[in-house]
Formats: sequence, structure tokens, C-alpha cells
Amino acid sequence: MFEVLELTTTKRNDFIDITGEISGALSRARIESGLCYIHIPHSTAGITINENADPTVQADIESKLNKMIPKGENYTHPEGNSDSHIKSSLIGTALTLIVEKGSLVLGTWQGIYFCEFDGPRDRMIYIKTIEG
Repeated sequence: MFEVLELTTTKRNDFIDITGEISGALSRARIESGLCYIHIPHSTAGITINENADPTVQADIESKLNKMIPKGENYTHPEGNSDSHIKSSLIGTALTLIVEKGSLVLGTWQGIYFCEFDGPRDRMIYIKTIEG
């Protein structure tokens, strides 16, 4: 099954927990065992798995990325968002997750995060579930 989730971000840089939305798409797909492939079709956004018990983890990741890849550098890309493209390339735009017993196989403290690096924007998340 293929599903598109729409998301409107509110900040230039943000980590948004989408674990519930992905689990909802998986429920609608009604597969017991297989794979869930998540793709972000944007070159200034990304997706990652990380701790979702303590929100300061995402704040630390965002802070470190901003220090390593600042917005105000002398980039050659004329749109002024090269830092966003670089962050997207480092974080990545796709995940493949195992599905077992109708649920995502994640660690106890893990959540799925949409990573906005050039917001606020309207974004899409593509989800493909494969039974097997």
C-alpha cells in the first residue's frame, strides 16, 4: 500500500515526531509482517530515528547541526538555503523499517522524526508498506 501524509511545518529548523502518523498508516495498510519504507521527497528536509523519551535530544541534534552547518556561510547556491540542503544530505531522506505482528519494530526509546531544515513549509511524507 502507498500513502502520502501531508505536514505543515512552523519553524525553519524542527524535529517533528511522526511515529504516530507512520503507525497509523501501517494500521491502514493492514500488514502483519513486512517492511515500511518512508521517503521524504524534499531536498531541504529529512527523516531520522532517535530517542523520543527526552525532547532535549532533538534540541541537541538541531543545535549541533546549526553550529556545524550555519545558515550564514558564504555558500554559492543563490537561494540562501545551502545549509538546509547539506543537513538534508547528512540526515537522509529515507528509512526502511521492519514490521512484525502489525507494528513497527523500534527500540524502547525510539521515535521517527521528520526533520525540517528550510521551513516553514508544506511537506509530504511518502509511505510504502510491503507485506512479506
